[in-house]
Amino acid sequence: MEMTILGCSGSLAGPGNAASGYLLRMSDGEHIVMDIGPGVLSRLQFHDRPGDVHVLFSHMHPDHCLDFPSLAVWQRYHPTDASGRVHTMLGPSIAPVHLGRASADALDEVDDFSDIFDMSGWQAPGQEPVEFADGTYPEHRIGSTRLYAATAVHPTESYLIRVEDADGSSLVYSGDTAATPNLAALASGADVLLCEATWGERDNGDNPPQMHLSGEEAGQAAAEAGVGRLILTHIPPWGDREGALRGARRFFDGPVDLAVPDMVVVPGAPA
Repeated sequence: MEMTILGCSGSLAGPGNAASGYLLRMSDGEHIVMDIGPGVLSRLQFHDRPGDVHVLFSHMHPDHCLDFPSLAVWQRYHPTDASGRVHTMLGPSIAPVHLGRASADALDEVDDFSDIFDMSGWQAPGQEPVEFADGTYPEHRIGSTRLYAATAVHPTESYLIRVEDADGSSLVYSGDTAATPNLAALASGADVLLCEATWGERDNGDNPPQMHLSGEEAGQAAAEAGVGRLILTHIPPWGDREGALRGARRFFDGPVDLAVPDMVVVPGAPA
């Protein structure tokens, strides 16, 4: 597995940085985009063929999904790179209607993407944290890639995502979430934890509750999960990137990096 960061700006696109979007190239040749916020499709065109990608969504907030209707236009109508097959889309249960309304021609219509995407909802364990090694997580598949989800803590239906390649490498993506034991449980033993750190070094108590993580909380989850590497992402243009790094390193003694556009990460390889 190889991940390319297409965009990692938190809550909205920033100067020179698209909102959330991550390209995964799997060992079996399948290509997957995790979240596709504003600006991500533009960056994807530099790195891959938009006509041949599957899509995973952590949740439906605009900074994580608004380029999907444009991706659908590409896959349907591009003169030389339209989709030649139906791809997989996994996301929250609200995704088909939410995205369909964003793409429809009239207010009361919902665009049907079934010509280009097989759209399914994440299946996840209950609210009680379950260690990933217990083998109780429902499994989704794209080719030989195994995908798992756990419930996040966010104002809308949101999920943490674990990706396991046939080559044995693994990556866990936090999406957007407040602190939850589900994160360390799902990330147990993963090669890479790609984790939001919106609040910078620590939550100062003035932030909206049940929304996001700080660098300290990301570091705590990484340490508890025993991951190989922590990458901090989803920091707004006005956010404290260096503070998030300090906070994470206070709790996690493995490699910690700040996500940047075009960064390439190979889970399982030396950081």
